[in-house]
Amino acid sequence: MTDSKMKKIRLNLARNPQYPNGSARHGYEFVAPLNAEGFIDPEHWRSERAHCLVRRFWDGEEDEHGHLVHRPGGSWAFTYDEDDDVEAGYRFGKHAFVPGEYVSIKDEDGILFTFQVSTVEAP
Repeated sequence: MTDSKMKKIRLNLARNPQYPNGSARHGYEFVAPLNAEGFIDPEHWRSERAHCLVRRFWDGEEDEHGHLVHRPGGSWAFTYDEDDDVEAGYRFGKHAFVPGEYVSIKDEDGILFTFQVSTVEAP
Protein backbone atom coordinates (compact mmCIF):
# COMPACT_ATOMS: atom_id res chain seq x y z
CA MET A 1 0.00 0.00 0.00
CA THR A 2 1.86 3.11 -1.23
CA ASP A 3 -1.12 5.44 -1.53
CA SER A 4 -0.13 8.83 -0.09
CA LYS A 5 -3.69 9.53 1.10
CA MET A 6 -3.65 6.49 3.38
CA LYS A 7 -2.65 7.41 6.93
CA LYS A 8 -2.23 5.55 10.20
CA ILE A 9 -3.97 7.52 12.91
CA ARG A 10 -3.40 6.97 16.63
CA LEU A 11 -6.03 8.09 19.12
CA ASN A 12 -5.19 8.16 22.83
CA LEU A 13 -7.81 8.44 25.55
CA ALA A 14 -8.22 12.09 26.50
CA ARG A 15 -8.36 13.26 30.08
CA ASN A 16 -11.44 12.25 32.02
CA PRO A 17 -12.33 11.71 35.69
CA GLN A 18 -10.69 8.27 35.75
CA TYR A 19 -7.58 9.42 33.84
CA PRO A 20 -6.97 13.12 34.64
CA ASN A 21 -3.92 13.16 32.34
CA GLY A 22 -5.46 10.97 29.66
CA SER A 23 -3.93 7.60 28.80
CA ALA A 24 -1.65 6.39 26.01
CA ARG A 25 -2.55 2.80 27.06
CA HIS A 26 -6.17 3.19 25.96
CA GLY A 27 -7.07 4.00 22.39
CA TYR A 28 -7.13 3.11 18.73
CA GLU A 29 -4.83 2.90 15.76
CA PHE A 30 -6.53 2.84 12.39
CA VAL A 31 -5.78 3.38 8.73
CA ALA A 32 -7.93 5.72 6.65
CA PRO A 33 -7.62 7.84 3.52
CA LEU A 34 -7.37 11.51 4.49
CA ASN A 35 -7.69 14.52 2.24
CA ALA A 36 -5.29 17.49 2.42
CA GLU A 37 -7.22 18.99 5.35
CA GLY A 38 -7.16 15.75 7.36
CA PHE A 39 -10.77 14.67 6.82
CA ILE A 40 -11.65 11.07 5.94
CA ASP A 41 -12.20 10.81 2.18
CA PRO A 42 -15.28 8.58 1.66
CA GLU A 43 -14.74 8.20 -2.10
CA HIS A 44 -11.19 7.02 -1.61
CA TRP A 45 -12.30 4.76 1.25
CA ARG A 46 -14.55 2.85 -1.19
CA SER A 47 -11.56 1.71 -3.23
CA GLU A 48 -9.26 1.13 -0.24
CA ARG A 49 -11.67 -0.22 2.39
CA ALA A 50 -9.84 -3.56 2.66
CA HIS A 51 -6.80 -1.61 3.91
CA CYS A 52 -8.77 0.48 6.44
CA LEU A 53 -7.96 -1.59 9.50
CA VAL A 54 -8.34 -0.73 13.18
CA ARG A 55 -6.70 -1.96 16.35
CA ARG A 56 -8.36 -1.15 19.66
CA PHE A 57 -5.92 -1.29 22.58
CA TRP A 58 -7.18 -1.04 26.13
CA ASP A 59 -4.92 -1.64 29.11
CA GLY A 60 -5.79 -4.94 30.78
CA GLU A 61 -7.72 -6.27 27.76
CA GLU A 62 -6.70 -8.13 24.62
CA ASP A 63 -6.41 -5.99 21.50
CA GLU A 64 -9.36 -6.08 19.13
CA HIS A 65 -8.83 -5.95 15.37
CA GLY A 66 -11.33 -4.93 12.74
CA HIS A 67 -12.22 -2.43 10.04
CA LEU A 68 -13.28 1.17 9.56
CA VAL A 69 -16.71 1.15 7.91
CA HIS A 70 -18.84 3.86 6.31
CA ARG A 71 -22.41 3.25 7.38
CA PRO A 72 -25.69 4.20 5.71
CA GLY A 73 -26.37 7.87 6.34
CA GLY A 74 -22.68 8.75 6.18
CA SER A 75 -21.47 7.91 9.70
CA TRP A 76 -18.23 6.04 10.42
CA ALA A 77 -17.68 3.15 12.81
CA PHE A 78 -15.24 0.43 13.78
CA THR A 79 -16.37 -3.18 13.45
CA TYR A 80 -14.42 -6.10 14.81
CA ASP A 81 -13.67 -9.46 13.28
CA GLU A 82 -14.12 -11.49 16.47
CA ASP A 83 -17.70 -10.45 17.22
CA ASP A 84 -20.53 -8.18 16.19
CA ASP A 85 -19.41 -5.19 18.26
CA VAL A 86 -19.66 -1.81 16.59
CA GLU A 87 -18.07 1.34 17.96
CA ALA A 88 -19.40 4.51 16.36
CA GLY A 89 -17.23 7.52 15.64
CA TYR A 90 -19.14 10.62 16.71
CA ARG A 91 -19.24 12.96 13.71
CA PHE A 92 -16.00 11.52 12.29
CA GLY A 93 -16.90 13.00 8.91
CA LYS A 94 -16.85 16.51 10.40
CA HIS A 95 -13.52 16.23 12.28
CA ALA A 96 -10.04 16.71 10.89
CA PHE A 97 -7.62 14.01 11.99
CA VAL A 98 -4.60 16.13 12.82
CA PRO A 99 -2.42 15.82 15.94
CA GLY A 100 -3.89 17.62 18.92
CA GLU A 101 -7.52 17.50 17.76
CA TYR A 102 -10.21 15.65 19.71
CA VAL A 103 -12.75 13.07 18.52
CA SER A 104 -15.30 10.94 20.33
CA ILE A 105 -16.20 7.27 19.98
CA LYS A 106 -19.23 5.51 21.41
CA ASP A 107 -18.30 2.02 22.53
CA GLU A 108 -20.43 -1.11 22.12
CA ASP A 109 -22.08 -0.36 25.49
CA GLY A 110 -23.15 3.11 24.36
CA ILE A 111 -20.58 4.99 26.46
CA LEU A 112 -19.04 8.02 24.74
CA PHE A 113 -15.27 8.48 25.23
CA THR A 114 -13.14 11.38 24.01
CA PHE A 115 -9.77 10.76 22.38
CA GLN A 116 -6.96 13.00 21.23
CA VAL A 117 -5.30 12.49 17.87
CA SER A 118 -1.74 11.61 18.86
CA THR A 119 -0.10 10.87 15.50
CA VAL A 120 -0.95 10.80 11.80
CA GLU A 121 1.67 9.12 9.62
CA ALA A 122 2.22 6.88 6.63
CA PRO A 123 1.07 3.31 7.38
